[in-house]
Amino acid sequence: MEKDIDIKVLSGGCSCCSQLYANVEQAVDELKIDCQPEFVYDINVALKYEVLQMPALIVNEKVISQGSDLSVEKIREILKRELSL
Repeated sequence: MEKDIDIKVLSGGCSCCSQLYANVEQAVDELKIDCQPEFVYDINVALKYEVLQMPALIVNEKVISQGSDLSVEKIREILKRELSL
């Protein structure tokens, strides 16, 4: 039985946020993870996670990064570690 995987990119509406989301989608595709990342543009969600800088990467309800548009390679490393792939 596969565990549920939840990946979110919290956005403030900037191009860095869009780039992070595109990189996350590519990393998820390359790792063949059965998950559709969410692109969230909602300040209330950011406050829930206590995120102060955008973009932010959330994996399974854990804040992984904020204020950085990570490369595809770095995201792959993070997902492998966080999801035990």
